[in-house]
Amino acid sequence: MNLNNKTILLTGGTGSFGNKFTELLLKNYTPKSLRIFSRGEHKQREMKNKFDSNRLRFFIGNVRDKERLHRAMNGVDIVVHAAALKQIPAAEYNPLETIKTNIRGAENVINAALDNDVERVMAISTDKAVNPVNLYGATKLCAERLFVQSNSYVGKGKTKISCVRYGNVLGSRGSVVPLFLKQKKSGELTITDERMTRFWITLEQGINFVINSIERMEGGEVFVPKIPSMKIVDLAKAIAPEAELEAIGIRPGEKLHEVLLPPEEARHAKEFDDYFVIEPEFDFWNKENCKDGKDLPEGFKYSSDNNDQWLSKKELRKLLKDLDIKHE
Repeated sequence: MNLNNKTILLTGGTGSFGNKFTELLLKNYTPKSLRIFSRGEHKQREMKNKFDSNRLRFFIGNVRDKERLHRAMNGVDIVVHAAALKQIPAAEYNPLETIKTNIRGAENVINAALDNDVERVMAISTDKAVNPVNLYGATKLCAERLFVQSNSYVGKGKTKISCVRYGNVLGSRGSVVPLFLKQKKSGELTITDERMTRFWITLEQGINFVINSIERMEGGEVFVPKIPSMKIVDLAKAIAPEAELEAIGIRPGEKLHEVLLPPEEARHAKEFDDYFVIEPEFDFWNKENCKDGKDLPEGFKYSSDNNDQWLSKKELRKLLKDLDIKHE
């Protein structure tokens, strides 16, 4: 499916993902319209002034409100679901609110899409959903399962529903980069553990992967990109080479390394040149959909510490420069 001449709805549309998605979509495609669905009128006004496009439509609404979602999806061809409560400490302190948005909100998106016979729904997930150790990850795991299994509700409809799962976004509002830049002025950066590794992807790379996955999806897959890992120590040194590093210990709900594809899911996953597809284990799935992919070896695990792609300090500095994130 090509995104040209399609009506697209983007939940959480005024966030970092939404702004970049809108920029790339308007630059590289000619959608019939892009509906920005979010809670805040101020951020919507900022986006309206920033892009000044007659293809944009702004819908104030919350994914907790199923009636509003149902109305917003009328006539929509593609839904990209990016709305979520993402901050781990805030999720731990507000668990019921996180469940309402990340799980009940996912249910509302699914039902509204099915009822409006939307062609394709792509949900944005996270490596935190794999073997979760915090509430945020647990809600995203539950949301993933809902989106995958909801394909069994399609019946005679045309809706296809899938997920994209990737790691930390370099330089995004919730990443560690802004913190390191702020701490740089003091000459001391705090890291939780010197051994810590993370997957890293730029916002543009993540969005391009989402768009490519929408174009190739059959419904029920979880798409996982092959992306590089980095050591948190290297990131700190790339941002502030002369700064002292203070290890303060792993925070509650934090992992030493992140996993994008655990062995349990690798058993029913396929490998392609630059991504993996986790196939659903349900009757609605046609095994021929991924016939061109390779089976993974028994016990395969794709984690940030066993990756074969690593970012060096030099590459990190270049990325920060390309993203216009000051590091000197």
